[in-house]
Amino acid sequence: MERTPKPISARTRILGAILAVACVGLAVVGGVTFVVQRERVLADVDARLHAQVASLRTVAGSSQNAVKPGANGTTTATEDLDIDDYTSVADYLHAAVARLVPARNEGSVAVVDGEARYRPETLSGFDISGDSALITRAVSETRAAKATVVGTAVTDQGSLRYIAIPVSMTGDPDQGVYIRAVNLDVELQPVTTSVITYAIAAAAMLAAIGLVGWFVAGRLLSPIRHLRDTADSITLADLGARIPAQGNDDISDLTRTVNSMLDRLEGSVDVQRQLLDDVRHELKTPITIVRGHLEMMDVSDVQDVETTREIGLAELDRMTRLVEDIDLLATVEGGEQFTMGDIDVAQLTRRVGELVAVIPDHTWSIEAIGEGTVYGDPDRLLQAWLQLADNAKKYTPVDTPVEIGSEVDADAVRLWVRDHGPGVPAALRHRIFRRFDRAHGKRTVGGSGLGLAIVEAIAKAHGGACTVTDTPGGGATFTIEVPLRVGAAELPAPVRAGDVVMQREASG
Repeated sequence: MERTPKPISARTRILGAILAVACVGLAVVGGVTFVVQRERVLADVDARLHAQVASLRTVAGSSQNAVKPGANGTTTATEDLDIDDYTSVADYLHAAVARLVPARNEGSVAVVDGEARYRPETLSGFDISGDSALITRAVSETRAAKATVVGTAVTDQGSLRYIAIPVSMTGDPDQGVYIRAVNLDVELQPVTTSVITYAIAAAAMLAAIGLVGWFVAGRLLSPIRHLRDTADSITLADLGARIPAQGNDDISDLTRTVNSMLDRLEGSVDVQRQLLDDVRHELKTPITIVRGHLEMMDVSDVQDVETTREIGLAELDRMTRLVEDIDLLATVEGGEQFTMGDIDVAQLTRRVGELVAVIPDHTWSIEAIGEGTVYGDPDRLLQAWLQLADNAKKYTPVDTPVEIGSEVDADAVRLWVRDHGPGVPAALRHRIFRRFDRAHGKRTVGGSGLGLAIVEAIAKAHGGACTVTDTPGGGATFTIEVPLRVGAAELPAPVRAGDVVMQREASG
């Protein structure tokens, strides 16, 4: 079985990228600096060599000739030097060698008819009179070009940059060449030393960048490592682990986002656990009742069998309603099956009035109708409103009036149900929207205990909420408040419809 290669850590990759960029940057800067300095040294050497033409004119007492660049790295003069003041080419070259003393790192020689004839007596530079290869090359180049030549030759003494100036005289058949050379290796030595120094400094800088980058990358990525460790430590039984958030950068924002996600996840799991506990508690009662009656049932007594059967079916019906309500609550909280659109509030109010009119044992009336539109799911809002009406029917005395109504203002739509029953104490109002929770703990009114939780979930799905307040004179008023869609036009105030009364006699 092949082993999976260990992945390269993000810290190593970041450090590698930093070092690569730094290395390229330092190399480019160093290379450009070296080339510029080298070209500057070479230009200075060429200027010194070209100055020899003017120096020879000074020796000859002439300044007529000019120097111009030639092709292939050479420089040629427009014509030969005028040395008619001397008796021969050899005399002139002797005088030139004697007067033009080479500087340090320079060498010169006077060549007559291809042979080295004179060299400086004071050797402050180096001797090139014995370099036959250089002399032969310079003589052949000047004869071919018939002009001054500048070139570079690699010899035993190193890389030499030289200038070869042809010298001739009318009436003298000898052909002379004055050669002046500069050792480029020595001239470029400071540049080479600078490059070596720069390379050492660059290597030290890369080491420092690597060391600092390693610690900086580790510190920046520490939240990621904490995130990984936290994710590894989280289990369904323990969702309390959190990542310490420090700083104000993108990674810190990621840390806070992950912590927020963990908070939501923990809250969701807690809610699911509570739901399972509540469902288990709610299902335990009907199961216990059915089992107890079945165990105590006298199979020989037809009446007892029939009674037990009715009790069992009633409890099964209650469990069925409980399961349906749980499924409905999960659907609503998940935001599924919502069809959003513009809803006519007045039309929705009248529709609810028609539906609640058939609910027995109470007098129902529409007290206010809001005029306008709201953005939402008409079926879900209708369902929530009817659930509030059913809740009022269960918890208020028989034959007491129950009013419904709607209001529309510039900010929100309020759909309310107002009863005149015992009301809801202020200390218990935060509980009644919980699952399977009842303000007074009464289970004799029937239902699954999920009605108000479903109403609250529908309201939240529309960006609103469900609240409960006191009814003047006694009772409770439940209100679904849904914000208007952004950009909705200003709507008129609601109209009163207190004369619309629907009554149905209580059925036996």
